[in-house]
Amino acid sequence: MKKILIAVDDTKGSKSAVPMCSDICRCVSPEAVVIVYVEKFEGRSLIDEMLGDAEMATLRDALEGTEYKARLDEKADKIVSFFKKRLEGAGVANIKTVIRSGHPAEEILKTAKKEKVDMILVGSRGKRVGKLFMGSVSREVANNAEVPVLIMK
Repeated sequence: MKKILIAVDDTKGSKSAVPMCSDICRCVSPEAVVIVYVEKFEGRSLIDEMLGDAEMATLRDALEGTEYKARLDEKADKIVSFFKKRLEGAGVANIKTVIRSGHPAEEILKTAKKEKVDMILVGSRGKRVGKLFMGSVSREVANNAEVPVLIMK
């Protein structure tokens, strides 16, 4: 396996998955690891999932240069740095970090395709209401990925 993508966020579940990611990377010995974090602008409402690419692009452009976007970027940098340091501390080498904005599952899949990864590691976060109405990010990634997906609990 040449390249693994690890999708991360700021949840406890994602942080607790670091040891498993480290173990997998030690066993598989990938040539490269891509850590991806997806910024979400809109909050946690049902409408988030209804925004299309055009609306997301407009929102992204409107927020560029604002204090809100600066705080989102700062948070994203802290999150990917946390995971990169933890994985490096576990002996994982050649780590690239990617920060995207938009719908998490879509951006994870786009990054996987662009980076030509051989496997995706993603955490599961079961929010019952979210699953009922729109499906979870991990489920959407697993259902639409062109490579194997390991969902870590």
